[in-house]
Amino acid sequence: MHLFSGILRETLRKQMQAKRKALSLCEQKRAAKKVLARFSESQSVKNAQSIALYLSFHGELETDSFIEYCWAQKKTVYLPVIHPLCKGHLLFLKYDSDSPLVKNQFGIFEPKLDIRFVLPTSKIDLICTPLVAFDALGQRLGMGGGYYDRTLSPLLFKHFYNEPVPRTLGLAHDCQQLPFLLETQAWDVPLCEILTPSKQWVWFD
Repeated sequence: MHLFSGILRETLRKQMQAKRKALSLCEQKRAAKKVLARFSESQSVKNAQSIALYLSFHGELETDSFIEYCWAQKKTVYLPVIHPLCKGHLLFLKYDSDSPLVKNQFGIFEPKLDIRFVLPTSKIDLICTPLVAFDALGQRLGMGGGYYDRTLSPLLFKHFYNEPVPRTLGLAHDCQQLPFLLETQAWDVPLCEILTPSKQWVWFD
């Protein structure tokens, strides 16, 4: 295991996205089913009442079944919305089966912005994040926009002062695990936990 910095992040991102998109529909469904089984047994999920998820896009692990599972367990689901005023940040809006959706600037569906349904990030129990790749220390490679890192990084200061903060959980295919460590930046926020079809990774209890 070693720090790998020879490949630019964008090149690595494209390689990993291609690997994920190469999975067949059958492989995608089988992976989502296995990860959902781990999700339902995760103590982080069991302890959470408010859970932020996301609508899968571009070959990401399918999340519809995770949202439906949370609803069945009487948990409140939130989805990310690009912040209209604070550039590069996210808001989290309550999401129900009848919530209106609109496409954002990236072509990803998100709830139509309504301030009545916004929950401050620090008040969410569990935030599930999308990722393109991850390493053995819980560092994630995202889509490159930095939205989750910017949104979550202020919470690190709360954690330093022992204030309650959301747990973070990544959902991924096995093929998204890297055999080397990502080169990290000061603003990168490692995940507490990642679930794949074959394993549960936990770094912070």
